[in-house]
Amino acid sequence: MGIGTSIFLLAAGAILTFALDASVGGVNLDVVGWILMAAGLLGLVMTALVWGRRRQVVTTTAPEPVEYRRVEERRDIAPPL
Repeated sequence: MGIGTSIFLLAAGAILTFALDASVGGVNLDVVGWILMAAGLLGLVMTALVWGRRRQVVTTTAPEPVEYRRVEERRDIAPPL
């Protein structure tokens, strides 16, 4: 559930609970509103947790580069006698 859906559920639940004063046969609109608000709040918290984990940055460092040097070995050899 995304942030938009969660906010929509919160708003719809608040409207049903606090703004409407109607009755539907066999359905208590106050309870439905509270359930929608709870679902919206839970969805908002879960979405925040999931997005919070995605935005963690993991940095790795490469090992120090090794310098390779060419080593030349010179031997002074005396000329034959």
